[in-house]
Amino acid sequence: MFVPVVDHNQKPLMPTTPSRARRWIKSGKATGFFKKGVFCIRLNQEPSDRQTQPIAVGIDPGSKREGFTVKSKSHTYLNVQTHAVDWVKDHVEIRRNMRRARRFRKTPCRPNRKNRLVNKQRLAPSTKARWQWKLRICKWLTLMYPVTAFVVEDIKAKTWKNGKKQSSREGVLPPADFAWNTSFSPLEVGKQWFYTELIAIAIIETRSGNDTYEMRQSLGLKKSKNKLSNKFDAHCVDSWVLANWYLEGHGQPDNINLIEIIPLEFHRRQLHRLQHQAGHIRYRYGGTISAGFKRGSIVKHPKYGICYVGGWTESPIKKDPQRKTISLHNLKTSKRLTQNAIPNDCKFFAYNSWRIA
Repeated sequence: MFVPVVDHNQKPLMPTTPSRARRWIKSGKATGFFKKGVFCIRLNQEPSDRQTQPIAVGIDPGSKREGFTVKSKSHTYLNVQTHAVDWVKDHVEIRRNMRRARRFRKTPCRPNRKNRLVNKQRLAPSTKARWQWKLRICKWLTLMYPVTAFVVEDIKAKTWKNGKKQSSREGVLPPADFAWNTSFSPLEVGKQWFYTELIAIAIIETRSGNDTYEMRQSLGLKKSKNKLSNKFDAHCVDSWVLANWYLEGHGQPDNINLIEIIPLEFHRRQLHRLQHQAGHIRYRYGGTISAGFKRGSIVKHPKYGICYVGGWTESPIKKDPQRKTISLHNLKTSKRLTQNAIPNDCKFFAYNSWRIA
Protein backbone atom coordinates (compact mmCIF):
# COMPACT_ATOMS: atom_id res chain seq x y z
CA MET A 1 0.00 0.00 0.00
CA PHE A 2 1.29 3.44 -0.96
CA VAL A 3 0.58 6.58 1.05
CA PRO A 4 -1.07 9.52 -0.75
CA VAL A 5 0.84 12.80 -0.56
CA VAL A 6 -0.50 16.37 -0.79
CA ASP A 7 1.33 19.68 -0.53
CA HIS A 8 0.51 22.46 1.92
CA ASN A 9 -2.23 23.68 -0.46
CA GLN A 10 -3.88 20.21 -0.49
CA LYS A 11 -2.80 19.63 -4.11
CA PRO A 12 -2.18 15.89 -4.66
CA LEU A 13 1.30 14.69 -5.57
CA MET A 14 2.65 11.24 -6.38
CA PRO A 15 2.17 8.69 -3.55
CA THR A 16 5.12 7.47 -1.53
CA THR A 17 6.09 4.32 0.35
CA PRO A 18 5.06 3.83 4.00
CA SER A 19 8.69 3.78 5.19
CA ARG A 20 9.45 7.12 3.55
CA ALA A 21 6.24 8.59 4.93
CA ARG A 22 7.27 7.54 8.45
CA ARG A 23 10.68 9.19 8.03
CA TRP A 24 9.09 12.43 6.81
CA ILE A 25 6.66 12.51 9.74
CA LYS A 26 9.39 11.75 12.28
CA SER A 27 11.66 14.48 10.93
CA GLY A 28 8.85 17.03 10.75
CA LYS A 29 8.83 17.32 6.96
CA ALA A 30 5.25 16.05 6.78
CA THR A 31 2.14 15.65 8.91
CA GLY A 32 -0.08 12.58 8.82
CA PHE A 33 -3.86 12.81 8.61
CA PHE A 34 -6.85 10.73 7.53
CA LYS A 35 -9.02 11.66 4.57
CA LYS A 36 -12.25 9.75 5.16
CA GLY A 37 -10.56 6.54 6.19
CA VAL A 38 -7.37 6.63 4.12
CA PHE A 39 -4.10 7.69 5.76
CA CYS A 40 -2.34 10.53 3.91
CA ILE A 41 0.55 12.89 4.57
CA ARG A 42 0.74 16.64 4.03
CA LEU A 43 4.14 18.17 3.27
CA ASN A 44 5.20 21.01 5.55
CA GLN A 45 7.74 22.33 3.04
CA GLU A 46 7.99 22.80 -0.69
CA PRO A 47 8.41 19.43 -2.48
CA SER A 48 11.66 18.77 -4.31
CA ASP A 49 9.80 17.76 -7.48
CA ARG A 50 6.24 18.25 -8.70
CA GLN A 51 6.37 15.99 -11.73
CA THR A 52 3.58 13.41 -11.81
CA GLN A 53 2.96 10.24 -13.76
CA PRO A 54 -0.31 9.39 -15.51
CA ILE A 55 -2.76 7.84 -13.06
CA ALA A 56 -6.03 6.21 -14.15
CA VAL A 57 -9.09 5.27 -12.12
CA GLY A 58 -10.91 2.15 -13.31
CA ILE A 59 -14.63 2.09 -12.50
CA ASP A 60 -16.82 -1.00 -12.52
CA PRO A 61 -20.45 0.09 -11.86
CA GLY A 62 -22.94 -2.31 -10.32
CA SER A 63 -26.39 -2.52 -8.80
CA LYS A 64 -25.25 -3.74 -5.35
CA ARG A 65 -21.44 -3.44 -5.28
CA GLU A 66 -19.01 -1.33 -7.30
CA GLY A 67 -15.26 -1.39 -7.86
CA PHE A 68 -12.71 1.45 -8.15
CA THR A 69 -8.98 1.09 -8.77
CA VAL A 70 -6.31 3.82 -8.73
CA LYS A 71 -3.32 2.74 -10.81
CA SER A 72 -0.27 4.05 -12.59
CA LYS A 73 1.91 2.16 -15.05
CA SER A 74 4.21 0.99 -12.24
CA HIS A 75 1.96 0.51 -9.21
CA THR A 76 -1.60 -0.15 -8.08
CA TYR A 77 -2.18 2.40 -5.35
CA LEU A 78 -5.68 1.66 -4.11
CA ASN A 79 -8.59 -0.76 -4.66
CA VAL A 80 -11.99 0.31 -3.36
CA GLN A 81 -15.21 -1.69 -3.25
CA THR A 82 -18.31 0.31 -2.38
CA HIS A 83 -21.88 -0.55 -1.51
CA ALA A 84 -24.36 1.08 -3.87
CA VAL A 85 -27.02 3.49 -2.59
CA ASP A 86 -30.15 1.39 -3.07
CA TRP A 87 -32.59 2.63 -0.41
CA VAL A 88 -33.77 5.92 -1.91
CA LYS A 89 -36.66 4.40 -3.86
CA ASP A 90 -38.19 2.94 -0.69
CA HIS A 91 -37.76 6.23 1.17
CA VAL A 92 -39.49 8.17 -1.61
CA GLU A 93 -42.40 5.75 -1.48
CA ILE A 94 -42.74 6.19 2.29
CA ARG A 95 -42.67 9.97 1.86
CA ARG A 96 -45.41 9.76 -0.75
CA ASN A 97 -47.59 7.59 1.50
CA MET A 98 -47.12 9.98 4.42
CA ARG A 99 -48.11 12.93 2.26
CA ARG A 100 -51.23 11.14 1.05
CA ALA A 101 -52.20 10.23 4.60
CA ARG A 102 -51.96 13.85 5.75
CA ARG A 103 -54.50 14.93 3.14
CA PHE A 104 -57.30 13.09 4.95
CA ARG A 105 -56.65 14.66 8.36
CA LYS A 106 -58.55 17.63 9.64
CA THR A 107 -55.50 19.84 9.99
CA PRO A 108 -54.61 23.23 8.50
CA CYS A 109 -52.67 22.96 5.28
CA ARG A 110 -51.25 25.31 2.71
CA PRO A 111 -53.00 25.70 -0.67
CA ASN A 112 -51.82 23.57 -3.56
CA ARG A 113 -49.10 25.06 -5.71
CA LYS A 114 -48.41 24.35 -9.34
CA ASN A 115 -46.08 21.59 -10.45
CA ARG A 116 -42.66 23.17 -10.76
CA LEU A 117 -41.20 20.16 -12.58
CA VAL A 118 -43.34 20.40 -15.70
CA ASN A 119 -41.26 20.53 -18.92
CA LYS A 120 -38.03 20.27 -16.94
CA GLN A 121 -35.41 17.59 -17.37
CA ARG A 122 -34.57 15.87 -14.12
CA LEU A 123 -33.26 12.62 -12.75
CA ALA A 124 -35.37 10.28 -10.67
CA PRO A 125 -34.30 10.53 -6.99
CA SER A 126 -33.11 6.92 -6.77
CA THR A 127 -31.15 7.21 -10.04
CA LYS A 128 -29.58 10.51 -9.06
CA ALA A 129 -28.53 9.16 -5.65
CA ARG A 130 -26.84 6.15 -7.25
CA TRP A 131 -24.79 8.18 -9.73
CA GLN A 132 -24.05 10.98 -7.28
CA TRP A 133 -22.51 8.35 -5.00
CA LYS A 134 -20.14 7.27 -7.80
CA LEU A 135 -19.24 10.89 -8.46
CA ARG A 136 -18.49 11.49 -4.77
CA ILE A 137 -16.08 8.55 -4.71
CA CYS A 138 -14.33 9.83 -7.85
CA LYS A 139 -13.95 13.33 -6.40
CA TRP A 140 -12.64 11.85 -3.15
CA LEU A 141 -9.97 9.94 -5.07
CA THR A 142 -8.90 13.04 -7.00
CA LEU A 143 -8.24 14.81 -3.69
CA MET A 144 -5.56 12.21 -2.86
CA TYR A 145 -4.10 11.27 -6.26
CA PRO A 146 -3.26 13.33 -9.40
CA VAL A 147 -5.80 11.50 -11.55
CA THR A 148 -5.48 12.04 -15.32
CA ALA A 149 -8.18 9.70 -16.67
CA PHE A 150 -11.26 7.69 -15.70
CA VAL A 151 -11.89 4.37 -17.44
CA VAL A 152 -15.53 3.30 -17.03
CA GLU A 153 -17.25 0.08 -18.01
CA ASP A 154 -20.08 1.40 -20.16
CA ILE A 155 -23.26 -0.32 -19.04
CA LYS A 156 -26.18 -0.59 -21.47
CA ALA A 157 -29.95 -0.62 -21.19
CA LYS A 158 -32.89 -1.26 -23.48
CA THR A 159 -34.10 2.08 -24.79
CA TRP A 160 -36.44 1.29 -27.71
CA LYS A 161 -38.60 -1.47 -29.11
CA ASN A 162 -40.06 -2.34 -32.48
CA GLY A 163 -42.38 -5.23 -31.79
CA LYS A 164 -39.61 -6.69 -29.60
CA LYS A 165 -37.22 -4.92 -27.29
CA GLN A 166 -33.67 -4.69 -28.58
CA SER A 167 -30.58 -3.91 -26.57
CA SER A 168 -28.39 -1.03 -27.65
CA ARG A 169 -25.33 -3.28 -27.37
CA GLU A 170 -26.66 -5.53 -30.14
CA GLY A 171 -25.85 -2.91 -32.75
CA VAL A 172 -29.40 -2.82 -34.15
CA LEU A 173 -30.51 0.75 -34.83
CA PRO A 174 -34.17 1.82 -34.79
CA PRO A 175 -35.79 3.39 -37.84
CA ALA A 176 -35.10 7.08 -38.41
CA ASP A 177 -38.70 8.05 -37.62
CA PHE A 178 -39.00 5.76 -34.59
CA ALA A 179 -38.51 7.58 -31.28
CA TRP A 180 -40.34 5.38 -28.74
CA ASN A 181 -38.72 5.19 -25.32
CA THR A 182 -35.60 7.17 -26.23
CA SER A 183 -35.14 8.41 -22.65
CA PHE A 184 -37.16 5.79 -20.82
CA SER A 185 -34.33 3.98 -19.09
CA PRO A 186 -33.23 5.77 -15.88
CA LEU A 187 -29.93 3.94 -16.18
CA GLU A 188 -29.09 5.59 -19.50
CA VAL A 189 -30.17 9.03 -18.29
CA GLY A 190 -28.15 8.71 -15.07
CA LYS A 191 -25.12 7.42 -16.94
CA GLN A 192 -25.09 10.38 -19.32
CA TRP A 193 -25.39 12.78 -16.36
CA PHE A 194 -22.45 11.03 -14.69
CA TYR A 195 -20.29 11.32 -17.80
CA THR A 196 -21.13 15.02 -18.10
CA GLU A 197 -20.00 15.68 -14.53
CA LEU A 198 -16.93 13.46 -14.77
CA ILE A 199 -15.55 14.99 -17.97
CA ALA A 200 -15.07 18.27 -16.08
CA ILE A 201 -12.54 16.52 -13.81
CA ALA A 202 -10.43 14.40 -16.18
CA ILE A 203 -10.44 12.44 -19.43
CA ILE A 204 -13.06 9.67 -19.77
CA GLU A 205 -12.55 6.38 -21.59
CA THR A 206 -15.40 3.88 -21.85
CA ARG A 207 -15.22 0.16 -22.58
CA SER A 208 -18.10 -2.26 -22.98
CA GLY A 209 -18.70 -5.26 -20.76
CA ASN A 210 -17.53 -7.57 -23.56
CA ASP A 211 -14.26 -5.63 -23.81
CA THR A 212 -13.69 -6.01 -20.09
CA TYR A 213 -14.35 -9.74 -20.33
CA GLU A 214 -11.85 -10.15 -23.17
CA MET A 215 -9.18 -8.15 -21.34
CA ARG A 216 -9.72 -10.25 -18.24
CA GLN A 217 -9.47 -13.47 -20.23
CA SER A 218 -6.28 -12.38 -21.98
CA LEU A 219 -4.62 -11.89 -18.59
CA GLY A 220 -5.91 -15.19 -17.25
CA LEU A 221 -7.96 -13.55 -14.49
CA LYS A 222 -11.23 -14.95 -13.19
CA LYS A 223 -14.17 -13.09 -11.72
CA SER A 224 -16.07 -14.46 -8.74
CA LYS A 225 -19.72 -15.38 -9.20
CA ASN A 226 -20.46 -14.14 -5.69
CA LYS A 227 -21.29 -10.50 -6.44
CA LEU A 228 -21.70 -9.62 -2.75
CA SER A 229 -18.23 -10.85 -1.80
CA ASN A 230 -15.69 -8.38 -0.42
CA LYS A 231 -12.80 -10.04 -2.28
CA PHE A 232 -10.68 -8.54 -5.04
CA ASP A 233 -12.03 -10.91 -7.69
CA ALA A 234 -15.64 -9.80 -7.13
CA HIS A 235 -15.56 -6.29 -8.66
CA CYS A 236 -12.12 -4.74 -8.26
CA VAL A 237 -10.67 -7.23 -10.75
CA ASP A 238 -12.69 -5.51 -13.49
CA SER A 239 -11.78 -2.00 -12.35
CA TRP A 240 -8.11 -3.05 -12.21
CA VAL A 241 -8.31 -4.51 -15.72
CA LEU A 242 -9.80 -1.27 -17.06
CA ALA A 243 -7.11 0.90 -15.47
CA ASN A 244 -4.38 -1.51 -16.60
CA TRP A 245 -5.74 -1.44 -20.17
CA TYR A 246 -5.38 2.34 -20.27
CA LEU A 247 -1.84 2.50 -18.83
CA GLU A 248 -0.57 -1.08 -19.38
CA GLY A 249 2.46 -2.08 -17.35
CA HIS A 250 1.26 -5.28 -15.61
CA GLY A 251 0.37 -8.79 -16.65
CA GLN A 252 -0.97 -9.68 -13.19
CA PRO A 253 -2.34 -7.55 -10.33
CA ASP A 254 0.47 -6.31 -8.10
CA ASN A 255 -1.88 -5.26 -5.28
CA ILE A 256 -5.09 -7.11 -4.44
CA ASN A 257 -5.71 -5.45 -1.06
CA LEU A 258 -8.88 -3.40 -0.96
CA ILE A 259 -10.96 -1.26 1.35
CA GLU A 260 -14.72 -1.65 1.55
CA ILE A 261 -16.79 1.52 1.83
CA ILE A 262 -20.39 1.51 3.04
CA PRO A 263 -22.42 4.74 2.78
CA LEU A 264 -24.25 5.86 5.88
CA GLU A 265 -28.04 5.87 5.53
CA PHE A 266 -29.44 9.10 6.89
CA HIS A 267 -33.15 9.47 7.62
CA ARG A 268 -34.31 12.93 6.61
CA ARG A 269 -36.38 15.03 8.97
CA GLN A 270 -39.96 13.92 9.54
CA LEU A 271 -42.33 16.05 11.60
CA HIS A 272 -43.77 12.86 13.07
CA ARG A 273 -43.73 9.11 12.68
CA LEU A 274 -46.19 7.16 10.57
CA GLN A 275 -47.97 5.67 13.60
CA HIS A 276 -48.62 7.46 16.89
CA GLN A 277 -47.70 5.94 20.25
CA ALA A 278 -49.57 5.84 23.55
CA GLY A 279 -51.50 8.99 24.23
CA HIS A 280 -51.83 9.75 20.51
CA ILE A 281 -48.36 11.33 20.52
CA ARG A 282 -46.30 11.35 17.32
CA TYR A 283 -42.60 11.78 18.08
CA ARG A 284 -40.31 13.61 15.71
CA TYR A 285 -37.92 11.48 13.68
CA GLY A 286 -34.90 11.88 11.43
CA GLY A 287 -32.78 14.89 10.60
CA THR A 288 -29.08 15.43 9.95
CA ILE A 289 -28.08 17.32 13.13
CA SER A 290 -27.77 15.59 16.51
CA ALA A 291 -27.30 17.96 19.45
CA GLY A 292 -24.92 20.18 17.51
CA PHE A 293 -23.08 17.37 15.70
CA LYS A 294 -23.67 16.58 12.05
CA ARG A 295 -24.72 12.95 11.79
CA GLY A 296 -21.94 10.67 10.69
CA SER A 297 -19.27 12.90 12.25
CA ILE A 298 -16.27 11.10 13.68
CA VAL A 299 -15.80 11.87 17.37
CA LYS A 300 -13.74 10.56 20.29
CA HIS A 301 -15.50 9.53 23.50
CA PRO A 302 -13.66 8.88 26.80
CA LYS A 303 -15.24 5.44 27.16
CA TYR A 304 -16.05 4.24 23.63
CA GLY A 305 -13.08 5.74 21.79
CA ILE A 306 -13.33 6.81 18.16
CA CYS A 307 -16.81 6.31 16.72
CA TYR A 308 -19.41 8.20 14.70
CA VAL A 309 -22.55 10.09 15.68
CA GLY A 310 -26.05 8.74 15.10
CA GLY A 311 -29.36 10.09 16.41
CA TRP A 312 -30.22 11.99 19.57
CA THR A 313 -32.80 11.81 22.37
CA GLU A 314 -33.96 13.94 25.25
CA SER A 315 -31.62 13.38 28.18
CA PRO A 316 -32.94 12.16 31.54
CA ILE A 317 -29.92 13.77 33.22
CA LYS A 318 -30.94 17.06 34.80
CA LYS A 319 -27.34 18.29 35.08
CA ASP A 320 -27.08 18.50 31.30
CA PRO A 321 -28.11 22.06 30.36
CA GLN A 322 -29.21 20.99 26.86
CA ARG A 323 -30.95 17.85 28.19
CA LYS A 324 -29.92 15.92 25.07
CA THR A 325 -27.88 12.76 24.53
CA ILE A 326 -26.53 11.32 21.30
CA SER A 327 -26.03 7.77 20.10
CA LEU A 328 -22.57 6.55 19.09
CA HIS A 329 -21.83 3.80 16.58
CA ASN A 330 -18.84 1.60 15.81
CA LEU A 331 -16.91 2.76 12.73
CA LYS A 332 -16.37 -0.73 11.32
CA THR A 333 -19.54 -2.61 12.19
CA SER A 334 -22.01 0.30 12.56
CA LYS A 335 -23.20 -1.32 15.80
CA ARG A 336 -24.70 1.15 18.25
CA LEU A 337 -22.47 1.53 21.30
CA THR A 338 -24.68 3.78 23.42
CA GLN A 339 -27.67 6.10 23.28
CA ASN A 340 -26.76 8.17 26.32
CA ALA A 341 -23.51 9.89 25.35
CA ILE A 342 -23.30 13.50 26.52
CA PRO A 343 -22.34 15.84 23.63
CA ASN A 344 -19.85 17.80 25.77
CA ASP A 345 -17.88 14.60 26.39
CA CYS A 346 -17.30 14.01 22.65
CA LYS A 347 -14.35 15.55 20.82
CA PHE A 348 -15.07 16.29 17.16
CA PHE A 349 -12.56 14.95 14.61
CA ALA A 350 -14.03 15.16 11.10
CA TYR A 351 -17.20 15.09 9.05
CA ASN A 352 -18.00 11.74 7.50
CA SER A 353 -20.69 10.24 5.26
CA TRP A 354 -19.52 6.64 4.99
CA ARG A 355 -17.75 3.99 7.01
CA ILE A 356 -14.94 1.62 6.08
CA ALA A 357 -15.60 -2.02 6.93
